[in-house]
Amino acid sequence: MHSLGVKCNEFAFPSVFKACTLTNDFRLGKQVHGTVVVTGFENDEFVLNSMVVLYAKCGEIADSTRIFDAIPRRTVVSWNALLNCYVQRDSFGEAVELFQDMIVSQTQPNEFTLSTMINACTGLEDGRQGRKIHGYLIKLGYDLDLFSANALVDMYAKSGYMVDARLVFNVIPEKDLIAWNAVISGHSHNGQGEEALKLYLEMQSQGIKPDAFVYSSLFNACASLSAYEQAKQVHVQVLKLGFIIDIFAGNSLVNSYAKCGSIDDAERAFREIPERSIVSWSAMIGGMAQHGHGRLALQMFNEMLKEGVAPNHITLVSVLCACNHAGLVTDAKRYFSSMEELFSVQPMEEHYACMIDILGRAGKLDEAMELVNTMPYEANAAVWGALLGAARIHKNVDLGSKAAEMLINLEPEKSGTHILLANIYASAGMWDGVAKIRKVMKDSNVKKEPGMSWMEIKDKVHTFIVGDRSHPRGKEIYAKLEELSEPLRKAGYVPMVETDLHDVEEREKAKLLYHHSEKLAVAFGLIATPPGAPIRVKKNLRICLDCHTAIKLVSKIASREIIVRDINRFHHFRDGLCSCGDYW
Repeated sequence: MHSLGVKCNEFAFPSVFKACTLTNDFRLGKQVHGTVVVTGFENDEFVLNSMVVLYAKCGEIADSTRIFDAIPRRTVVSWNALLNCYVQRDSFGEAVELFQDMIVSQTQPNEFTLSTMINACTGLEDGRQGRKIHGYLIKLGYDLDLFSANALVDMYAKSGYMVDARLVFNVIPEKDLIAWNAVISGHSHNGQGEEALKLYLEMQSQGIKPDAFVYSSLFNACASLSAYEQAKQVHVQVLKLGFIIDIFAGNSLVNSYAKCGSIDDAERAFREIPERSIVSWSAMIGGMAQHGHGRLALQMFNEMLKEGVAPNHITLVSVLCACNHAGLVTDAKRYFSSMEELFSVQPMEEHYACMIDILGRAGKLDEAMELVNTMPYEANAAVWGALLGAARIHKNVDLGSKAAEMLINLEPEKSGTHILLANIYASAGMWDGVAKIRKVMKDSNVKKEPGMSWMEIKDKVHTFIVGDRSHPRGKEIYAKLEELSEPLRKAGYVPMVETDLHDVEEREKAKLLYHHSEKLAVAFGLIATPPGAPIRVKKNLRICLDCHTAIKLVSKIASREIIVRDINRFHHFRDGLCSCGDYW
């Protein structure tokens, strides 16, 4: 047509632009754009709308936006093209703003618009905005097909709106693997591991065959629950189906075993991954650090570097934690100061918090405070928490008071700060300070979170709280504690009554300490597991100093490895010693 000298008009140009878009021929599209300008059709709204689609589909967001802004009357197609371009470029916030402009312009969105916006809300993890898009779907009368329903479940789950995710999931008549994957992953991601495992059993009963992504979510669920037995059972099913070679499932398995307290199983799983990514290495190095195997973690880091894998900021946090647990202050300083030069990773808040913790643990309190004052970030709760821990270890009342004051301002609802400061005062014999802390907690209505310990035996979870006698084997548990009392006394155990803040007699304090939830769980483990078998206990709070001391001695008296996972880390008690080196 062009070669015959027949001029294109406002109806021909949109068709040519559409052809260029469908064939991804952006070069020809730009040439046609030139022809549009020469022939005087650059202000025609039909031509401009088709050009917006071309430039947007080719990723030329600036040109697409410029043309879009020049259109006097925009069609839903041009809005959709620009929205989709923003979403594909992960510019989710801009997509939401553009959608709001679209509504203000009284252009009615269609199904493609709303589908694109669900993806934008998923990227933002914005369930509140996602609810509005869901409302438009209902208001405009669009049927909730499987594709849209799955997208909504995924969006709500990733935004932490699990009630909404389940409501949508429950109305899907024929749920496919994508739907199950989204809801299982959502529960796992939001710390609801038990619900994720229940849904997996329901999915199996429906005859849906899981894939590697489902198993990855299940391993993460087991990790959040520290459910070692369940992790092993899921691992067996993965082996049967041959998914262990999948890098996602393999990485999640390493993380799961590490967080369930079995670093040996984690390393075996790690060695079986054929092509280990930075995620694989980071999971293994982080696991070793969390279990107190600092030197082994650093050996693995060096092995990773030899294989040509570059660390990221997460890996380097684990490296600094490993140095912390191994007491390698010089190595930690070297890694911290050369992060940017050697690995092109700029130190972030987490790296500073780790380094401050390392200096504090080593007793270099002035150096730690100097780093706090010179770092390019405002000190957060992790930093002040590290300083409070250092103050407790080194009995520095001034630093403890300062760190606690800052922590209380940042996290006023957390009772742990008050308890640690009271312990610092108590260890220094400052009982007026202890009384003051008690009064502040009472006046501020800050309640100490009740300590709870639990352990899993034969797929059943047994839970304990201080002084609890409700367990079916309660008499045996207390009898075992009584049996241990004399060997513990002979081994040097003395109840640390000064760490108990209850306003009762010392004899009653000693009794309360001896019946802490950790000790009850360990006593149950001794009577409920075969001789020589490891005892795995989980704790919702930081393990107390008295329990830590007692369990170290029990590990030697009973010739057992006792693994306690508290809120911060793992403690491997063996032969009277702990992997944490008595610093946690």
